[in-house]
Amino acid sequence: MRQALRFGCGLLALALVWAAPPRAMAEAVDLELILAIDVSGSIDEVEAGLQRDGYLKAMVSRSVIGAITSGRHRRIAVTYVEWAGGHYQRTVVDWMVIRDGASAAAFAAKLKDEPVITAAWTSISGAMDFAITRFARNPHKGTRRVVDISGDGRNNSGGPVEPSRAAVLAKGITINGLPIINDRPNPYGRPPDKNLDKYYKSQVIGGKGAFIVVAEGFEAFAEAIRAKLMREIAGNDGPRVVRVARQGSASAVWLARSGRVR
Repeated sequence: MRQALRFGCGLLALALVWAAPPRAMAEAVDLELILAIDVSGSIDEVEAGLQRDGYLKAMVSRSVIGAITSGRHRRIAVTYVEWAGGHYQRTVVDWMVIRDGASAAAFAAKLKDEPVITAAWTSISGAMDFAITRFARNPHKGTRRVVDISGDGRNNSGGPVEPSRAAVLAKGITINGLPIINDRPNPYGRPPDKNLDKYYKSQVIGGKGAFIVVAEGFEAFAEAIRAKLMREIAGNDGPRVVRVARQGSASAVWLARSGRVR
């Protein structure tokens, strides 16, 4: 009876192994990148859609794919996270390796299929804490690790930013930022934060080569994210603050020289 039971358990274990989905094979990549996007209540449905659309366009752009394929390993690992208050961080697209137009399109397709779910409050510290756990669960190993935080407000939920930021930096992870500055009052009727870029520069970003790209309005978001991704992926030095005023076709050379896109 015991032998039969052991035999049956062995068969069950094998069946579970065979039935389990295969884990992504670990790869060496040039960059491990977390895209952490603010979906708090201060962002309305139109703005949330513009944010998502900006990432969809940027990820499949020729310039971004060109930057990806110019690295030593010619590939990066990316995950897409949406966050709001201290209670809300959601992995929308898990770690994927992007190496060409087809894999970039596959990432964009997964992202496009997922709904945008907003939540109350803004916890930049929560997004940073969550980023540490996401890097720990990444099977791919990169030469550099970057968490890219975009949002339209300051930390007002969860713990303070300083200790969370210090914990991220202690692991050798760079924090870049994309503060969104616009003239539209938020859904609660409060005016926008005109000094959000200064807050991101002094309180949020940090680490080797850290920088912010300021999207001056949600309409500039697609161009801002494209410019930011190109620099993050290439790992180039440049201005600590870059401003994107509206969509355009600014070259990476112009961006690096002037620090401002008009």
